Amino acid sequence: MEIQTTKIELLKLILSIENPAVLQKIKTFLLDESEGYLMPLTNVEKQEIELGIEQLERGERIAFSEFLAKVK
Repeated sequence: MEIQTTKIELLKLILSIENPAVLQKIKTFLLDESEGYLMPLTNVEKQEIELGIEQLERGERIAFSEFLAKVK
């Protein structure tokens, strides 16, 4: 489905909602989602990413299944 079609369908659904609580939940969700992409990374997160890149460059890799086993 084309993205513009999806947007129009969402607009139609939102326009049909009469419950203010539901509209507020939708608004909160959309604002939270859009702000989430704008939130800057913390210094710790940046350091972790840089460490991961350095490890990859040194050839220190593990299989994804191994990673999943470690984080469970």
